[in-house]
Amino acid sequence: GESAPVQFRFRDKVRPDTAEMLSALEQRGIGVEMLTGDREAPAAALAAQARIISWQAGVDPKRKAAHMEAQRKRGHRVLMVGDGLNDTGALALAHVSIAPGTAADVSQLAADMVLRGDSLMPIVEAVDVARKARRLVLENFAFAAVYNLAAIPLAMLGFVSPLLAAAMMAGSSLIVTLNALRLAIRKSK
Repeated sequence: GESAPVQFRFRDKVRPDTAEMLSALEQRGIGVEMLTGDREAPAAALAAQARIISWQAGVDPKRKAAHMEAQRKRGHRVLMVGDGLNDTGALALAHVSIAPGTAADVSQLAADMVLRGDSLMPIVEAVDVARKARRLVLENFAFAAVYNLAAIPLAMLGFVSPLLAAAMMAGSSLIVTLNALRLAIRKSK
C-alpha cells in the first residue's frame, strides 16, 4: 500500500544575539531592513521575532540588487548581510558585505567579510572599527595639511635648516603613524 504524504515544515531560527546586534546598530544611527525571498507569513514571523520593523518578503535576486542600487543612488552606504545564493548580486553591490560562515560558498566569495561562529556582534565591531579608522584617517589628513602649511613656508624662507626640515618631516610621519596605531591599541583593550 501507499503511505500518506508527509509534510515537512522548515522555520528559520533567529540567532541568540540578533536583537542585541540590531539594537547596537540602531544606537549607532544605522537603519535596518530585511529583504527575503521567503513568503509573507514566515518573513513576518522572523521579522517580529528579530524586532525588525522594515522588511519585504518575496524579493527575488534582481529586486534585491535593484534595492541596493536605489540605496546607493540615495547616497546611502549599505552594509549587507546575506547567506543565500540569491543574495550574491546584492552582496556584490553593497558598499560592505558580510556573510555568515554557514552561508553558501558563492555568498562567502561575494562578501567582503565572513563571520566565524554563530555570533552576529562582529558586525557591530566591524562598524565601530571602520568608523574609528575613518576618524583617524581624517585626523591624519588634517594634521598633515596643517603641518605642511606651516613647515614648507618656513623652510622656503630659510627659517629652518635642511637638517631640521628633514627631522621635522620624519617627526610628522612618526606622529601620523602613532595616531594610526591608536586604532590597534583601542581594539586590544
